[in-house]
Parts: sequence; structure tokens; C-alpha cells
Amino acid sequence: MTERAQSQSEDRVLSRHILPTSGTMIGICTTLIGLVKVVEGRIGPSRVDELAALTSLFFLVSAVTSYLSIRYVTRPRISKRMESVADICFLIGLVCIAMIGLFFAYEAI
Repeated sequence: MTERAQSQSEDRVLSRHILPTSGTMIGICTTLIGLVKVVEGRIGPSRVDELAALTSLFFLVSAVTSYLSIRYVTRPRISKRMESVADICFLIGLVCIAMIGLFFAYEAI
């Protein structure tokens, strides 16, 4: 690897953190969906599972774009753009999952 490529690779440190964390958050959303389906019989119908599924899409986009950012390290413009998209989608997903938890706790959804 050339010195320039190595320097660019080090710039993508954020993507290297986003990728595994996004995968974990997709798993958390999937677990939430399963748990809601199990207790829906007792608590009645709810939109939490649908909202968690939509939130998992943000984490999926975040994971894919962070992977692309790492993959295209030799093309710094594309890599930087993908990392920015991954970062934004990850933060949106975090806000969404936090809001779902808050609304679900207060039985608003």
C-alpha cells in the first residue's frame, strides 16, 4: 500500500467504527421487532415493530455506505462522500431508535 493510500485509509477510521456498530443496531432493531410481536397479544396492536423496521433501514444504509467508504479508499472523493452519508444515516437511526424507546415507554405508540 502506498503512503498516500495508507493516509487515506487512516482517514476512514470513522467508517471502521460505523460498520460493525450499524450491524449491531440492525440486530437490536430486529430483536425489538420480535419482542413486540411476542407481546402484541397482551398489549394490543402497536406500530413499534413497523417503526423499528424503518429505523433498521437507516442502519443498513449506514453499514453499506461505511463499507463502500472503506472499499474505495483509493478514490478519496467517493470514500469521503460515503463516510459522510454513513455518519448522517447512523445518527438519524440513533435518534429514531431513541424516540421509539421513549414513545413506547410512555405508551404513545
